[in-house]
Amino acid sequence: MEVVISKKDLKTYEKLKLISEIAPIRERIKMFERKYNCSLEEFEKRLKEEEEDFEAWDDYIEWRAYVKTFKELKKKLKEIEDAQGVRIA
Repeated sequence: MEVVISKKDLKTYEKLKLISEIAPIRERIKMFERKYNCSLEEFEKRLKEEEEDFEAWDDYIEWRAYVKTFKELKKKLKEIEDAQGVRIA
C-alpha cells in the first residue's frame, strides 16, 4: 500500500492544527475584552491609573499571555501559508 500526500495536503493539515489552537485563545481574548469593555492596551493604561486590584492584575497577566500566544500562532500560520518547501522529518 502506498500513501500519497501532497504538499498542499500537508500545509492544510498544519494550518488546521494551528487554527484549532488559535480559536480557543481568540475566545479567551474576546472574553477579557467583553469583561473589561476594552482592548488589552486600553486595559493596561487603566490598570496603571487605578488603585491596585489583584483580580484585575491576574486577568491582565493571563490576557497578555493569551495575546502573546495568539500573535505567535498567527505568525506560524503565515509562515506555513508562505512556505515553499515541505520536508517530512
